Amino acid sequence: MTSVLEFSAVGKTFRRRRSEVRALHDVTFSIDEGEVFGFVGPNGAGKSTTIKIMLDVITDYEGDVKINGIPAREAIARKSVAYVPEAPALYEQFTPLEVLRTGLDMCGVRRDDAEAYCMDWLERFSVGHAAKRRVRELSKGTVQRVALAHALAVAPRLLVLDEPLSGLDPVGRRDVVEILLDFKRQGGAIFLTSHVLHDVERIADRFGLIHKGELRAVRAPSDLVGVDERVLVRSLGTAAVAEMSAEPGGRWVAEISRPALWPLLGALKDAGHVLLEIRPALSLETVFLHVVKGEELGKDVE
Repeated sequence: MTSVLEFSAVGKTFRRRRSEVRALHDVTFSIDEGEVFGFVGPNGAGKSTTIKIMLDVITDYEGDVKINGIPAREAIARKSVAYVPEAPALYEQFTPLEVLRTGLDMCGVRRDDAEAYCMDWLERFSVGHAAKRRVRELSKGTVQRVALAHALAVAPRLLVLDEPLSGLDPVGRRDVVEILLDFKRQGGAIFLTSHVLHDVERIADRFGLIHKGELRAVRAPSDLVGVDERVLVRSLGTAAVAEMSAEPGGRWVAEISRPALWPLLGALKDAGHVLLEIRPALSLETVFLHVVKGEELGKDVE
């Protein structure tokens, strides 16, 4: 595997008139081709600082950052990078079609079918109907889709996304996730931050948990299975079943050990229950809360 993004012992201190704030402490991780890396942490944890460093907005930092093997401080390293912030600031007087055409020109992407190519990307994000309307007339969710279409149209190798699904409705979130996964399948790398931890669990191959500037753990979602050997079971039915606690709407829930799972499933079948959910009891959200509370998860950060 080829590393698309590498952070090596990166640190950053913001110096103010009477104080210093250590924003990042020896942050080390890498992202390979065809990998989605979720960067998770509370507000003020260092997520935005990390993005600004990789994009060379912040230049006075310790350690090394490389993009496709090239130091991030060199402008050529960022030629293969596309970035979508949480609140994209597109030219309001432009149309979405003009936004994408301008993006191709600025990134040196030459195509004889440029307009059709841009329209295809807008259609993929379900905003083709707004291709010739002014950006200032569009909803937040539509602008978000246009920004994502703009980022992918320039054919990046690394896609940097800050809260990429913010402002999208459930259908929009599903569609965007499928497009991002298709980009990954074609070898693209994605670095994303999100407060919606379910989204990170759905699409990330690994996630980094950062808190107070320290990368506390780098793990794959499957690693959560080994952290806690309990599973959560949820069902729908009328009859009470041992171990299951009642929830509203006729639902039942239990958190049990793995060896107890098969006997419980048999009891639910005998009671005529419909199985709704089985998953590890320890989710990314639970891990996130452990980190915020300062509980040890093991600092296996490569």
